[in-house]
Amino acid sequence: MYFITLLANLLLIIVVRLNPKLHTPMYFFLVNLSFIDICFSTTVVPKLLYNTLAKDRSISLLECAVQMQFHLAFGSTECFILAVMAYDRFAAICRPLHYNTIMSWKTCINLAAVSWISSFINSIFQVIYTFQMSFCHTHHVNHFFCEVPPFLKMSCSDTWLHEVSLCIAAGIIVSLSFLLILISYIHILSTILRIRSSSGRYKALSTCASHVIVVTFFYGTIMILYFRLRSRSSPDIDKSISMLYSAVTPMLNPIIYSVRNKDVKDTVRKTLVKEVLQSKIMVISQLN
Repeated sequence: MYFITLLANLLLIIVVRLNPKLHTPMYFFLVNLSFIDICFSTTVVPKLLYNTLAKDRSISLLECAVQMQFHLAFGSTECFILAVMAYDRFAAICRPLHYNTIMSWKTCINLAAVSWISSFINSIFQVIYTFQMSFCHTHHVNHFFCEVPPFLKMSCSDTWLHEVSLCIAAGIIVSLSFLLILISYIHILSTILRIRSSSGRYKALSTCASHVIVVTFFYGTIMILYFRLRSRSSPDIDKSISMLYSAVTPMLNPIIYSVRNKDVKDTVRKTLVKEVLQSKIMVISQLN
């Protein structure tokens, strides 16, 4: 799964780079998403793979803090980027004549920069706050990696204030991003319903289908994990949910976007055919 995640996301980044037709705001954010998915999965899976083979499954305090920091940061950035991608689809479908003005390259870069910077600032505060708690009962993390929820269960301090701050942070990032996506798609759906031709409606819907699938899968797992009551949480369920959005979703995202995107498929096909033909010609010329 990790190999497919790296290969699929790198391939998508290369394809967008190679095809000038794909140098648009939508693919700019898609490249951001692919890079995030590579980093997001890398914060968890390599250590997990090592722990399945190693006898010593300990992790240093610094390594744990770094893992938690980057996992939170990349997860938050993905929330924002998915929201920005929904806004991009809103501008393309609902404001097509003003699209180039609304989604100028300056706006795209600013939106991406705000998403990255705000996510990293939030994750730094969350990690510092988490490691200020006392862990006197146990130092055993009942999880695949260092994440905030299992640390709350390990702590012997009063975690109520920390849980509230975590819910507020998650609420601002996840709920606000999801609300922006929801508002964008309400406007998109109302615009699509006003399109008279069935082919026009299908074309508009097809440009949003991949994004809707990715959003549903990613936000669904995040909300289940971070917005459940602590009394109803189960370590086994929490670990399964965490693995879904940390390892499975980064693998599926580029596949979902590639399978449903004609331009991406055509570029991959042409590039691969060209490379295969060139390699065959080189082999034949060397033999001759």
